[in-house]
Amino acid sequence: MEAVLWDMDGTLVDTEPYWIATESAMAEKYDAVWSEADALHLVGSDLVDSGRYIKKVMGLDLSPEEIVEELLDGVVAKVEQAIPWRPGAVELLTSLAEDGVRCGLVTMSYQRFVAPILAHLPPETFRVVVTGDQVENGKPHPEPYLTAAAALGVRPEECVAIEDSNTGAKSAEAAGCLVLVVENHVPVLEGPRRVFRDTLEGISVDDLRGLAADV
Repeated sequence: MEAVLWDMDGTLVDTEPYWIATESAMAEKYDAVWSEADALHLVGSDLVDSGRYIKKVMGLDLSPEEIVEELLDGVVAKVEQAIPWRPGAVELLTSLAEDGVRCGLVTMSYQRFVAPILAHLPPETFRVVVTGDQVENGKPHPEPYLTAAAALGVRPEECVAIEDSNTGAKSAEAAGCLVLVVENHVPVLEGPRRVFRDTLEGISVDDLRGLAADV
């Protein structure tokens, strides 16, 4: 294992409720229909794809990009008030740094949402940060994980990706990464390069190195 590539929403931080609450607020603002199933359908997705879906379901007279910016306004305001770290995430990041294992962040959120979260972590916690507004093809396309691995100078097959959604797991798996899945808001299907754990709490660097034996 040469590097660990982290998803953010639902994996590093439990910000999915922030997105869901903001989507619901938009539906109320525009007197549109929006369900929990619609919200969960978007977990892990590229933001512009999410904007297209919201535009269609809510019937909004806004572009997908305008919808994304309105969503970001809502979630950035929430994350600036409180950051809901996932259990065991910060502890594992600390252990990886102490062991000299490089980490990358691979998220479909945009830089202006990511920045206030990273500000609460030590500098260089993530040697590489790939955000949704930096790639042409978002998850489930492999480009985000391929981009992060290349920036770190390692092969994807030498990386462990940590994910919580089918969309993210598909992206990492298609890139060639071994995927540690810690389910959160949505169930994740089994896959040939996916290992499941209930939580990141108690997981050590050696545990991550040993995951390949489980695949």
